[in-house]
Amino acid sequence: MKNNNNLYLKLIPVMLSFFVMGFVDLVGIATNYVKVDFDLTDTTANLFTSMVFFWFLICSVPTGMLMNKIGRKKTVLISLVITVLAVMAPMINYSYVSMLLSFSLLGIGNAVMQVSLNPLLSTMVRGDKLASTLTFGQFVKAIASFVAPLIAGYAALNFDNWKLLYPVFLVIAVLAVFALGFTKIQEDEEKGATSTFAQCFALLGDKVVLISFIGIMCHVGIDVGINVTAPKILIERLGMSLKEAGYATSLYFIFRTLGCFTGAIVLSRFSSKKFFIISTVAMVLSMAGLFVFDSLIPLYISIALVGFGNSNIFPILLSQALLHLPEKKNEVSGLMMMGIFGGAVFPPIMGFASDTMATQIGAVLVTTILVAYLLLISPKINK
Repeated sequence: MKNNNNLYLKLIPVMLSFFVMGFVDLVGIATNYVKVDFDLTDTTANLFTSMVFFWFLICSVPTGMLMNKIGRKKTVLISLVITVLAVMAPMINYSYVSMLLSFSLLGIGNAVMQVSLNPLLSTMVRGDKLASTLTFGQFVKAIASFVAPLIAGYAALNFDNWKLLYPVFLVIAVLAVFALGFTKIQEDEEKGATSTFAQCFALLGDKVVLISFIGIMCHVGIDVGINVTAPKILIERLGMSLKEAGYATSLYFIFRTLGCFTGAIVLSRFSSKKFFIISTVAMVLSMAGLFVFDSLIPLYISIALVGFGNSNIFPILLSQALLHLPEKKNEVSGLMMMGIFGGAVFPPIMGFASDTMATQIGAVLVTTILVAYLLLISPKINK
């Protein structure tokens, strides 16, 4: 009992770090406000999301190698400090350039954090409990994701300043730095020499790792795409203002949070494979709804369905890859987090498709292709 209590106490700062990890999802609502503030096209505005997720391509594998040298906890702390700098930038100066800098720092910090925080948790929780605990971490992360649009919307409506969400997040990020910094965590000793870049990328030759990698790319593409596109769909079809339509992003993340909470319970008791299939079917139904509906409640239901369905894809794929090659956790984590680069690849494609077709149906079409891939790989998920 004492050991369990000690573990729970150590999990608190780790889960607080998961909350800070959720800051990355503020880019969806922030992009919509930046688009209006600087009069940008969909294609140009969606490039802001690429500034965040581009860094997963650059930083993920080097972070996995860095962890082998300095440890997972120290790597997480570095990521938290970078995130602090990211949320400070718009507070110092709000301009097109400062937002590019903020989004870039947010991407770098989040890339380093995602690579290091999941393996750090895996040293504390092992075996068949890992997927459910990772899902609980995603649940905590999702809380930050859905409160960001709420804070921005409230600040915009009441103070005509959506950027007030940044000082709120700054306080939490600083608290996370100190909480984790003063927590002692016993890490696994790494065996053998640190892997080279070539050895890390060679792991993609493993079928399970490759399927999981592409799956994570699709998951994040859906996540960021809906995050940015949902308000635009409501504006286009219902004539809403951005301040009103911005709550669609919160709706997505509320149901993503509920899905994570449900997954944390279900995955500790039942088959990951069955839950993965249920999740992808929910997203298929959502895509159908986003194609055909043009009234508020059915559109809200469709957004809620994709939020719920997409909530557990990431932890299932990540835990499958980590448990498949347990002796290469750092390297596998680096590769899996590099898959988050999907958040940089697909939103500009969605923006281009929407601009070309002059309708948000273009973005929905691209998202549907990503959902189709997840549906196709669902039979290959381990039970």
